[in-house]
Amino acid sequence: MSRKPRLRIFTREQGGAARYYGDFRHVGGGREALVAPNEKRATTDPTIAEALFGQRLAAYQRATLRQVHGLPPETPLLAYARDHLIAKKRAGRVTERWIAVHEHFLNVAVEHFGAERELSTITAKDVSAWAGELTTVRARRRKGTLSPGSVRHYLNALSNLYTRAQADGMVAPGYNPVGAMLDKPRAAKREARWLEVPDAALLLEAARRYRPERPDLAIPFAYPLVATLLLTGGRLAEVLGLEVDDVSLDRETVTFRVNTWRRLKTENAFRAVPLWPQLREILKSYFPAREAMGQGTLLFPSFRTGHEGILRGISRALDAIAACAGWKAGEIRSKMFRHTYCSARLQTLDEGEAVSVYTVAKELGHGGEALVRSVYGHLGTIRHRSEAVEYRVKQHRKVLKERLERLDLSLPVALFPPAGR
Repeated sequence: MSRKPRLRIFTREQGGAARYYGDFRHVGGGREALVAPNEKRATTDPTIAEALFGQRLAAYQRATLRQVHGLPPETPLLAYARDHLIAKKRAGRVTERWIAVHEHFLNVAVEHFGAERELSTITAKDVSAWAGELTTVRARRRKGTLSPGSVRHYLNALSNLYTRAQADGMVAPGYNPVGAMLDKPRAAKREARWLEVPDAALLLEAARRYRPERPDLAIPFAYPLVATLLLTGGRLAEVLGLEVDDVSLDRETVTFRVNTWRRLKTENAFRAVPLWPQLREILKSYFPAREAMGQGTLLFPSFRTGHEGILRGISRALDAIAACAGWKAGEIRSKMFRHTYCSARLQTLDEGEAVSVYTVAKELGHGGEALVRSVYGHLGTIRHRSEAVEYRVKQHRKVLKERLERLDLSLPVALFPPAGR
C-alpha cells in the first residue's frame, strides 16, 4: 500500500548549503523550491522558508475553493496582459503600432495595480481611482497633463483586456470593472479642423510652388502627395501605402486595398474613389518623376534606408508649405484633408443632383452615413457646387486676394493666374 503524500518542508544539499523545498502534493501541487523574492534559488533561511511555504499553501487552498465553487482561476494582471497582447497579434487584426500603444497603456495599469494583482479583485472603484490618477500624469507628446480623451484610451485598453478575460474564463461572465464605471472621462466634443475649398486651393498651389532650402532632405513629391490626400479623402497611412497600380488613368479610379506595405483600418476601407480630373492631371505629370526614382511599387516611396519603404511623417513638409501661405507651424495636418474632402464632396453634383451622403461615406471607407453626418461633414461659409471635387485658385481669386490683403501675406501676385488660364 503506497504512502499518502503529506504537506511538509524538507531540505536538499546544494553547493554545500541546505536549501528548503515544499511538498504540496497533498493539495494538488508538487515538490517546489521555496524561492524568496529577487532570488533565483531556494532559500537557506528556515524562517523565510516557513513564510514562503505558508504563502504557497494558501494559494493552493484558494485554488481548491475556487474549483469547488465554480469560480475562475486566479489570474495575475501582468501575466494575462502579456497573453492578451500575444493573442491580439496572432489574430492579425491589429497593427504593430496598435500593439505597441496598448502595451504602453497596460504597462501603466500594471504599474498602478501591481503585477500580481488578481483580475477579479480589481473593482470599478479601483479603476475610477486609477482614472483620477491618470489626469495628473504628464502627457508624453505635448505640454500639460493627460486630457480626459487620452485617459479614456487607457481605460478602453483595460476594458478590452477584460473582454478577452471573460471569453477565456479568467473572470466571471460580464465582469468588467471599466464597464461598471458610472462616470467615465470623455473627450471634449469640438468640431474637427478642416479647410474650405478656397483655403485648400491656396494650400495646394503653395505646395506646387514650394521649393525647399535643402532638396536633398525634402520630400520630392510634396505637391502630388498633398493633392492625393486632398482629392481622395484617404487616411495618411492609406495614401502613403498606395501603389502605382492602384491609380488607374483608364478607369479613372484610385483603389485603396490591402497590400504588403500596410493594412486597411476596417473591412469597409477597401474601396475605389473617383480619380478627379485635377488629380489625374497632377499624377499623370508625376508618373515620369516616379519612374526616375528607381524600382519599386509604392506611389510615394521613401529610399532613405537604401531600399523602398513607407514614408514616415510629413509634418515638417506640411509646416514648410503652409508657412508659404500664411499658416503657422502645426496648423495644417493631414487629418484635416480627409474632413476637407468630405465637405467638398458633399457640395458636388451627381448627374445633376446633390450627391448622396451614402456615396460620400463609401468613398471615405465607412460602413454607414453616421460618421459623415456627425464628424466628417462640415458646412462652410462658401458654397461651391461642382461636378467634381477640385481646388483651383483661379476659381476663388476674389476671396483669396481679399484674405491675402487682410493677412498681409508675402505670396507673389503671380500665384493667382488670370481667370482665363
